[in-house]
Amino acid sequence: MRRLTCEEELLRRLAEAPFADRLDLAALTGRSPSAVYGAAAELEAAGLAAALPHATALIASTRRYCLTAAGVRRLARAEGVTVERLLRTRPVSAHWRRLLLERLDAVAVIYRLAAALCGLGRPLRIRWYRASPLDAALFLPDGTIVGVVRQGAATDRTAFSKRLRRLYEGPLPGAVLVLLPDEVRLRHARRLLRGAPLTAFLALEAHVAIAGSGDRIWRLPSLAGGLTLDEALAAVPGRGLAPVESLPGRVFLSRPFRQGDTQLAPSVLAPAAKRFLDTLFDWPWITPSHLAGLLGVSGERASRLAARLEAMGLAGRIPLARRTLLVPADRGIALLARRDRASVGVAWRRWSTGPIDAGAPPDWRDVAGSRSRQLLRNLDHTEAVHGFMAALAVDARRLGWEVVQLDPPHRASRYFRHQERLHSVRPDAFGLLQRYGRAWPFFLEWERRAVRPVTMRRRLAPYLRYFASERPLEDHGARPAVLIIFDGELAAAHFLRVARVEMERTGVEVPLQVSHRAVFEDLGPLEPAAWRRAGEAGAAGGGIHAGRGTGG
Repeated sequence: MRRLTCEEELLRRLAEAPFADRLDLAALTGRSPSAVYGAAAELEAAGLAAALPHATALIASTRRYCLTAAGVRRLARAEGVTVERLLRTRPVSAHWRRLLLERLDAVAVIYRLAAALCGLGRPLRIRWYRASPLDAALFLPDGTIVGVVRQGAATDRTAFSKRLRRLYEGPLPGAVLVLLPDEVRLRHARRLLRGAPLTAFLALEAHVAIAGSGDRIWRLPSLAGGLTLDEALAAVPGRGLAPVESLPGRVFLSRPFRQGDTQLAPSVLAPAAKRFLDTLFDWPWITPSHLAGLLGVSGERASRLAARLEAMGLAGRIPLARRTLLVPADRGIALLARRDRASVGVAWRRWSTGPIDAGAPPDWRDVAGSRSRQLLRNLDHTEAVHGFMAALAVDARRLGWEVVQLDPPHRASRYFRHQERLHSVRPDAFGLLQRYGRAWPFFLEWERRAVRPVTMRRRLAPYLRYFASERPLEDHGARPAVLIIFDGELAAAHFLRVARVEMERTGVEVPLQVSHRAVFEDLGPLEPAAWRRAGEAGAAGGGIHAGRGTGG
């Protein structure tokens, strides 16, 4: 049989793996990078392939390739099939191109995972899915089928749990590799997968993007310690089956890319702009200065990024009481939802800020999204939380701490069982700082209503239940501090007394650290003298660990 030229092999690979870059293609084909670079240039010059620039915070700037309409016709002739047949059986139609472009950031990481698996053997085949719980299936040379499931930053906990349950209802692959955006959600996914009817391995997406087959980044749901890809796949009990989706009813060839096409936003946006949009989605109704603090950039840089996203229709500026607030536009919300395979309709119902007249002060009743409406209705509280988290991020970087994670209220909640009932803690934010290999997790409560002892006890009760369980350690690997800030010093002092009585009554020690607005704004969020613990006298209690650099 005649050996395929590099150009012919790339045509076939790009029909299976659209938007792979040249390093991915070199791993998938087994060809040298120089040969792949030359063949890709030849295909592009002949009009058989097109290239798009792409970069994320995890993957450096690169060029991603896909077949043009001419390339699809050439491949159909080479394989002796009709163009329509090729469009139905391979992800090369206009519909597939739109889907993969919308998910391009996720697609890029999965190609890196596939390239790492190629280090264990070739040929490796890839099958992408439109609606299956799996993002993709990887077919190894020995016949083992490995599913890939990714949870994106914009995917909420409930939707991801339902997606995993749907996975169990169909054919099960030999193993599933689960990619998570942060440590907290990885720990949550481990609990979901314990006792599941399939073999699963979990890793942080940031590690998958840069790791090879020999890096110990994979974890089992029920065991500690890391595994390499080789070790993980050696534990797979069977080859498994891959889900099969129905063929599309109507298919069309893709048109050439056009300047200004909204589908190209995942390719056009720089990593800094993507991070800006992600942060804005997490913290809507935020001032530019607070957003700059969260991102660790200058105010001028934040203004330029905001203007760029606003010009693309992805973000909006809302004037209110002589200041400007930033919000994600509906188009920006849809972009993030599609990237992470979340429901656009659900995202809009929760976070849409329209319809709002950008030239007039908004009324919270006019905001369409339920959660966004609630944040605007309580704007003083929302701004207080934004201001604290921004100031903490600035102070942490100044003191040499790494800001690992800053979660808004909808991601800061923790659900747990206590005395056979489901309970939750619902803080205003969650954060994780790290220095010298030591982590310091914390919850934030900005308290404005708990001014009477009965209300204070009610606010404290969820934390007493939470810290009476093993869940703080399971959720974070350490006992998170609970930072509580009051508007006035008197309320803070009353709360400390109530908290000490309640902890002595229940025998549960909650790592409370209490402050009030004036002292926090004067001294800074990471200054130990700004905080008091229950039972301590005086204004300074040496409460917050991070200010002294002792870790969690």
